[in-house]
Amino acid sequence: MSRNNEGKGKKPFEIPRPTFPKRAVITGGMPYGNKELHFGHVGGMFVFADTFARFMRDRIGKENVIFVGGTDCYGSPIAEGWRQKVNNGEFEGTLEEFVQRNHDKQQETLDAYGVAPDLFAASGLGRSKEIHASVTDRFISSLYKKNQLERITTMQFFDDKAGVFLNGRQVIGKCPVEGCTSEKGYADECDLGHQYMPENLVDPVSTLTGEKPSMKPVTNWYFKLRDYEELMKDWVEELKKRKDVRPVVWKTIDEFLKPPVIYVKREFEEKYLALKDKLPEHEYLEEKKKPSFTIEFKKLSDCDEACRVLTENGVRYRTGKTLVPFRLTGNIEWGVPAPVMEDVEGLTVWVWPESLWAPISFTQTYLEKQGRDVNEWKDYWCSRESKVYQFIGQDNIYFYGIAEPAMWMAQQENDVKTADPADGELQLPVIIANHHILFLDKKASSSGAVKPPMAADLLNYYTPEQLRMHWLGLGLGQRSVSFMPKPFNPEAKAEDADPVVKDGLLLSNVYNRMIRTAFYTTQKLYDGVMPSLAPEEKFIEEGKKAVLDYERNMAKFAFHQCTYVLDSYIRNGSKYMAKALKDTDQPTDETAQALANLFYIIRIAAVLLHPMAPFGTEKIKEYLQVDDRIWSWDTIFEPLGFFTGDDHKLKFLPPRTDFFTRHESQFSADS
Repeated sequence: MSRNNEGKGKKPFEIPRPTFPKRAVITGGMPYGNKELHFGHVGGMFVFADTFARFMRDRIGKENVIFVGGTDCYGSPIAEGWRQKVNNGEFEGTLEEFVQRNHDKQQETLDAYGVAPDLFAASGLGRSKEIHASVTDRFISSLYKKNQLERITTMQFFDDKAGVFLNGRQVIGKCPVEGCTSEKGYADECDLGHQYMPENLVDPVSTLTGEKPSMKPVTNWYFKLRDYEELMKDWVEELKKRKDVRPVVWKTIDEFLKPPVIYVKREFEEKYLALKDKLPEHEYLEEKKKPSFTIEFKKLSDCDEACRVLTENGVRYRTGKTLVPFRLTGNIEWGVPAPVMEDVEGLTVWVWPESLWAPISFTQTYLEKQGRDVNEWKDYWCSRESKVYQFIGQDNIYFYGIAEPAMWMAQQENDVKTADPADGELQLPVIIANHHILFLDKKASSSGAVKPPMAADLLNYYTPEQLRMHWLGLGLGQRSVSFMPKPFNPEAKAEDADPVVKDGLLLSNVYNRMIRTAFYTTQKLYDGVMPSLAPEEKFIEEGKKAVLDYERNMAKFAFHQCTYVLDSYIRNGSKYMAKALKDTDQPTDETAQALANLFYIIRIAAVLLHPMAPFGTEKIKEYLQVDDRIWSWDTIFEPLGFFTGDDHKLKFLPPRTDFFTRHESQFSADS
């Protein structure tokens, strides 16, 4: 069977099968290096990236897939987190040692969950630090040479009492963007990703002294993001037609592609009317039922000027979502050095832009580590035969869905106004954004009121595969869903079912029993030698349907639908087993055929489960005594005999051996 087409000599499929690229890059987000991984990092993003990466390795060959992730080492959250811990006596050591410790803990947690990037790197540690600095220098220098950067002088917060400029996380106030529900507004972005000019932050306070900071001018380099508005609009129209792009992605991008507006509360309407002629040209939009009115501008500079006038005259307002110049540099010491351009020295790169091309740096680091040519990265990031799949949370769509594609467009060799974004340079990514994974019906954040449980702590109550299957089945691609682990839920009653355990029963009870029955029956009646019979046509057709349904859902990242396919297929197989192997005390032709059918069901289910539940499925492979070819989709419809030949003896399965089990704490709770 061809990887992308139906097999030769086989009847055509009624529904066209999805096609997959020749090569693929999968990226998982960049957790900050100031903390361990909480449940949202793993259950809201990494498990999904890992599952798709494992699927693609099976689907197109693991040699054609690179899955990278890493620790985001730089930026003010990390520097400020380290400073506070040192001051509180919670950590002794350098900032780099602080990041290294957290990076190591993040790696340990991913290992425990079976999340297996080809490289989990770190932007500020080891060889990946050196390569990342080089890539950063080339990337920004290239944008400068293409005239895609501009120097902008803005006002930066300055703590007069402490006598220092304040970095992004050393100032806190209220986000000025209309409708924002963020609990934390920092210097020029809130924790929901909204961007604004520092002078627009509402009620700023210095975290160093608790005083209201003043503002002093600083000059930085900005990417001309607004120049790409029309190209971005065209791209969004394409995204709307694609089945592999979730609506939350294009809807969020679309919100930023509107003209710049200011929302003014009704109580300031009289003041506005008095100032109207002093404002740049604009349109007044009447919305009678709303508590504010809107003024719309054609140019962002006009909107900024209007903000200045309104602020000087005591008019309270909020700005709308729109494209603003994307800041690339800052003056925080802990950062990637920025290239020297126009004799502007001493700047570092702001953490968000450099984290966007960090996966390119990590790809190069991985290739070098493998002894391959680092320039091979272009075969993965630039070739039309390859695709880049980026798994993120919805809060980060602004960066991955707006800033990154625009900067990728700007790197085209041809004129950026006419170039096809897919013409030989960086390919625009496929963005897979999950909705929020809530905790006990609330949005949890390490910096918010509701603290999320650490991912490592959950493993004191659940197995990794129970948690993986539960998270994959939540449907985060469609809506925000609450994670309700019973041991962490103070409102849970003793008689309440644990939703995590419940979702895991498909494997620990149903599928596990099916595998054990097949093995023990074979050992009892056939001395462990698997019957050399082909499965009956009915079971081949049922297996084919499950495979194709699963493949179609995986191609559009409908992970919860993939779990539904498996649930139906495994439960039907269990019903067949209970009926076909009832009262089997003697070897008969019927029993041999039933075992052949059952092992085929087990084999198909194992392949489909392999990306989701890697530990248990690898154990199945071990006891079946087959090699990694069993996972390949090139031969997915073939029975086990294709890999083993006749008279194949299984590895002996001792009594009460489980392939999938519940956590030991769950057994003690039952007793």
